[in-house]
Amino acid sequence: MIIHGIGIDVVEVGRIEAAVEKLGDAFLDRLFTAREREYCGKQKRPALHYAARFAAKEAVSKALGTGIGGHAGWLDMEVERAESGAPKMIFTGNAADFLAAEGISEVQVSLSHAKEYAAANAVAVRHSA
Repeated sequence: MIIHGIGIDVVEVGRIEAAVEKLGDAFLDRLFTAREREYCGKQKRPALHYAARFAAKEAVSKALGTGIGGHAGWLDMEVERAESGAPKMIFTGNAADFLAAEGISEVQVSLSHAKEYAAANAVAVRHSA
């Protein structure tokens, strides 16, 4: 196993709450998949869960070394919950193509959140040279 990259990000939940209040669906549709919106919308404090997913996507883009954009857009990365409850990254579109081209076989992510902040870290790995 070879580490391709690591990433970390911290988000102020209040910034996400303010963006949702000001921009509504336009903001949410640009950054989160339908499944992410469905999950977060069911939570007691949706902005907390949106912030964690925002942080995860930023952390993953750092681990990939791409930043958010052409190789890994907001909607090309999705945070899903595994049966165990652990976060799991799903990649589509340009992000899936980038992972395949770089030989990245797995991206592990960890999320955390408190009242005012959400954080995530990510590790992208290749299982062969």
